Amino acid sequence: MKLTLYQIDAFTNHLFGGNPAAVIPLDQWISDSLMQRLAMENNLSETVFFVPAVGPDADYEIRWFTPESEVNLCGHATLASAFVLFHVMGYGYPAIRFQSKSGILTVTKNFDKISMDFPAWKPEPVTDWPAELVNGLGNITITSVHKHRDYLVEVADESMVQLCQPDFTILKRIGHKVILTAKGSKADFVSRFFAPSVGINEDPVTGSAHSQLIPYWAGKLGKKTMFARQLSKRGGELWCELGTDRVTIAGQCVFFMKGEIDL
Repeated sequence: MKLTLYQIDAFTNHLFGGNPAAVIPLDQWISDSLMQRLAMENNLSETVFFVPAVGPDADYEIRWFTPESEVNLCGHATLASAFVLFHVMGYGYPAIRFQSKSGILTVTKNFDKISMDFPAWKPEPVTDWPAELVNGLGNITITSVHKHRDYLVEVADESMVQLCQPDFTILKRIGHKVILTAKGSKADFVSRFFAPSVGINEDPVTGSAHSQLIPYWAGKLGKKTMFARQLSKRGGELWCELGTDRVTIAGQCVFFMKGEIDL
């Protein structure tokens, strides 16, 4: 069996920036164990697979795997999948409906960007967060902790996010993904994302984290349209908007390579 693999840099307009995703289009699903082994072999934060949908409610079904486990939502690999469909595979319609473990995700081509309609996950305040969280984030001073899927940790300023030196052993022991965030200087807000519990110490740019970040910062800043930066070494840019119970996350992509997997 031969499979085509594309590697796309997502949430960036230049090569070697943003978050690289491995995209593997399929005619039909292969086994979960094989998808997990392929993700482990690719060793990127996410390997994404999609197949043509059977029913009328979606165009494709989509699944995402880290090197260690399947996840319920991934932004950069969804963006990369849409880029491959729009710009490589010749998908001719302006919108793609992906059926996922987080419901229908509609992705739209919009000039030089691709926009994703994602669930809005409003994080709630947490008072009993693990004491190890401070040490896990390099003895940082925490302003507040909220949570939906992931811990959302706010700190006082952008430099604290940029200079944070996490202890990934401690964060893995906590067992939850962690978003570190602050109000931005050249962006409305900035963030970093740590997920050693699923095999990713730091994710370069994390669309799914913005399902929490957008409603959180919209409430704090009193605005629905925002520009965000993720301050990993590779860096990334996201254009964000809060709707009623959904968020829109837009970004750019760059093609890196096409390969063939021989199984």
